[in-house]
Amino acid sequence: MPRPNPFCHLALPRLALTALLLTGLTTACSRPDPETAADSAPPPVRVYSSRAEHLIKPLFDRYTRETGVPVRYLTDQAAPLIARLAAEGANTAADALLTVDAGNLWHAAHQGLLQSLDSAILDANVPAHWRAADRSWVGLSVRARAIVYSTERVAPAELSTYADLAADRWQGRLCLRTSKKVYNRSLVASMIAADGVAATEAVVRGWVANLATPPLSNDTRAMQAVLAGVCDLTVVNSYYFGRLLQENPDALLAIFWPNQGGRGVHVNVSGMGVTRHARNPAGAQALLEWLSSPAAQRDFAGLNKEYPVNPATRPVATVAAWGEFAMDPIPVERLGELQAEAVRLIDRAGYR
Repeated sequence: MPRPNPFCHLALPRLALTALLLTGLTTACSRPDPETAADSAPPPVRVYSSRAEHLIKPLFDRYTRETGVPVRYLTDQAAPLIARLAAEGANTAADALLTVDAGNLWHAAHQGLLQSLDSAILDANVPAHWRAADRSWVGLSVRARAIVYSTERVAPAELSTYADLAADRWQGRLCLRTSKKVYNRSLVASMIAADGVAATEAVVRGWVANLATPPLSNDTRAMQAVLAGVCDLTVVNSYYFGRLLQENPDALLAIFWPNQGGRGVHVNVSGMGVTRHARNPAGAQALLEWLSSPAAQRDFAGLNKEYPVNPATRPVATVAAWGEFAMDPIPVERLGELQAEAVRLIDRAGYR
């Protein structure tokens, strides 16, 4: 008996599926699976993705138009997808895992959920510090964690580093996203790698002491708090700043690239790996290679206002307008390795 296809059953709400059936339309779930169709039909690539649908569907649709290979995907948060892969084991329908943050990618690889990639194309397209040393995953876009500040209440000359946000002059002026999200855990992990546990813990305690309000649920709310005058500055992934300005071009906020006199801005990746029990590993690797190519990189990164991993690709104009900056050269895989230490430090410091 064929295994149920989660990519169909979770793709449509029940009411929408019922409506389609009542009108006599044929849905993708009622068609024969391409794997059982004519030998000439290429098998689909199935992707578990924590990257939002509007950021991946245009790329997957384009890939299908160019190659004839269908791409089916299921979206959810990273943690449930990784847990699902682990629970499904050899029975998984997923050929690839696409997720955000090197911490999540490292976690999936550490559980043995991804297989090693052997691709000269990926080696050429993606710098080594944005790939796993064991070749289990590859970064596809870069996101930078920047300081965003009120142009009414903060002068850029006052700003310098992430650590400086622990200084007394920022008391009652700082907003932060919750530490429960992997983004700030990875930032702390990068600080541990650069400065050690003791120095990093002192900084995080200083951040907590300077908070104007308890940690907020996401980067957008942190910037909205700055706009509302609750605080004067915050730390966000740069693409959130781009999204906010797209909706509110007159927002009195600006972006600042910290640590330019030292290790550089903390950067992270979204990335992809081929699952250990993929039914179509060759197809999944081919999709990954295509996503890393200059032809796809501008759109993959640009749709979310991120930076391409492929150095042959320039960022879109909106992102380029924020200026160039030095990036922390730490291999992003190290951020995953230090996640547990970062979480323990964050808990000790009282950062919630």
